Amino acid sequence: MWFWRGPAPWHFVTVTGEQAAAIEHASSMVTYGWGMIPVSATLGATEWATSLWPKDGDYLIPLKTAVRRAEGVDLGDVVTVRLVLGAV
Repeated sequence: MWFWRGPAPWHFVTVTGEQAAAIEHASSMVTYGWGMIPVSATLGATEWATSLWPKDGDYLIPLKTAVRRAEGVDLGDVVTVRLVLGAV
């Protein structure tokens, strides 16, 4: 997990490699514009609706504060997030 300090600061997890390639392959069937892909995400026991953001061949998963707190994760932690593409 990492932190982006931009004008609207946020925490993210990056999906890379084979997983990013599989998402790219399915993206045309599920995107709703600008390459954003709606997903149901699960981290530990916490599930939430969000969208993947394409970035340089990878995908970013935004992590809400409530999710981070519920699962006790912090900057630099390596986490596993289960994704269901196209689910809302």
